[in-house]
Amino acid sequence: MDISTIIKNLHPLEIKVLLNYSSSDKLTSEKLQKELGYKEGHANQAFSWLGGKELVKVEERIPHTFYEITDFGCNLSKNGTIEERTVDFLKKNGAKSLPEIAAGLGIENKDIGSAFGQLSKEGILKMNAEKQAEYTGKELPARIQIASSLLKKAESAESKQLDSKNLSKDELAVMGTLAKKRGAADSPFKIVERETVIYSLCGNYAEVVESLKKSGITGNEIGELTPKMLETGEWKNGTFRGYNISIPPARVIPGRTNPYVQFLESVKDKLTTLGFQEFDGPLVETEFWNGDALFMPQFHAARDIHDVYRIKNPTHAKEIEEPYLTNVANIHKNGGNTGSRGWNYAFDHEFTKRLILRSQGTVLSAHQLHKAEIPGKYFGIARCFRYDKVDATHLSDFYQTEGIVLGEDVNLKTLLGFLEMFAKEIAGATEVKYVPGYFPFTEPSVEVHIKHPVLGWFELGGSGIFRPEVTKAMGVDVPVLAWGIGIDRMALMALGLNDLRELFCEDIEKVRLRKAKF
Repeated sequence: MDISTIIKNLHPLEIKVLLNYSSSDKLTSEKLQKELGYKEGHANQAFSWLGGKELVKVEERIPHTFYEITDFGCNLSKNGTIEERTVDFLKKNGAKSLPEIAAGLGIENKDIGSAFGQLSKEGILKMNAEKQAEYTGKELPARIQIASSLLKKAESAESKQLDSKNLSKDELAVMGTLAKKRGAADSPFKIVERETVIYSLCGNYAEVVESLKKSGITGNEIGELTPKMLETGEWKNGTFRGYNISIPPARVIPGRTNPYVQFLESVKDKLTTLGFQEFDGPLVETEFWNGDALFMPQFHAARDIHDVYRIKNPTHAKEIEEPYLTNVANIHKNGGNTGSRGWNYAFDHEFTKRLILRSQGTVLSAHQLHKAEIPGKYFGIARCFRYDKVDATHLSDFYQTEGIVLGEDVNLKTLLGFLEMFAKEIAGATEVKYVPGYFPFTEPSVEVHIKHPVLGWFELGGSGIFRPEVTKAMGVDVPVLAWGIGIDRMALMALGLNDLRELFCEDIEKVRLRKAKF
């Protein structure tokens, strides 16, 4: 690249570096910030641009380790370390069990246990015959005093960091027990590793500098005309930077709603326009509402651990609402007041309280039944979780649009009309077919299938008329239409996609270009 081309492409940030330093200077980001008033990002950008023009080179990289105090560490600095507080507590209160110490100090048992373990090794604490911790009278080790000093120094520092090169050998040894590189939320310090890069001017920078001086370019040229300059007349005394009018303008991208979110909102708008009321519910459900209330037997294959996700803690709900628990239990045992024979097994009252992630949107309908107006129309858009092999038409985390219609006059023909609306008006399908299906909670049951131009036929969702075993347990004695449609799959068709995974694409350009058909 010749000198004139380089001059035309120099930014003021680069020009000031070239004019203020020589090849003998060791340049760093910190030096430019201090002497030229650059921000860190500006300094790094200047080095990057100059490096691209081969006007600077890297002389050396010096690694640095810093220890940054965490929120947990700030708390220890204010209140004292756990070991200090444990010893002080036992001095004041005498021998206590570890749980009593934890309760008295408001600290978790595991942290008190760790503190006791270390202090007992050092002879500061011991466990007496009554299994209580007691203070031996021995002085605290130096490491605790050093740890407390490090915490206070870091908290009072403006950067909240301590540089490893400024710590003594003993302080570094203690810091090794206090700091973590990753997962440092429960540690007093977080390890931050950085490096100082030292640059020097190189190449034909001297010729460039000479040309800049001859041209009278200082790096202080006006690059942007501001309202203040126009108001004060400051622009009249300034020199303007040259502009390359052949450079394409900056791309301006206006904000817009994500296409899938836009599609979900359109479904809500259409259903509310038709007089539906929206319902919602928690992601974490009990087996009762997720299956039992839907007349799904507790030994049903879908209850297997490989089909639902269980909650680790807590594992069970405390109680289930009455009289619905009793009603549903009786219906499972012998049919209750429905005229059915039920499933003829001993209903498990402990199993029904087990907590899981909602695996089907129909759970929202089960919740709504005993609150619903008759006649009434309700819908919800439910996020569901189900163990499944992920492919073009299956996800393990998916959305369903769930709905019920209650009334004396609703029937299968009414249901088929709603299914056609979902398939044609919302999904945009031109080929639709209805297939008999089986669900424990509906009779008759219908699946609606649509034909995708690339993927072919696939199920859009299931539907039917709720069985009396479902409705009567909730105090409803009229026909109830119900459906659970895969709204992700409707979006697949409506947005012109060939894979469900594209709905959650991380490629922002693809998301920007995607246009909805609805």
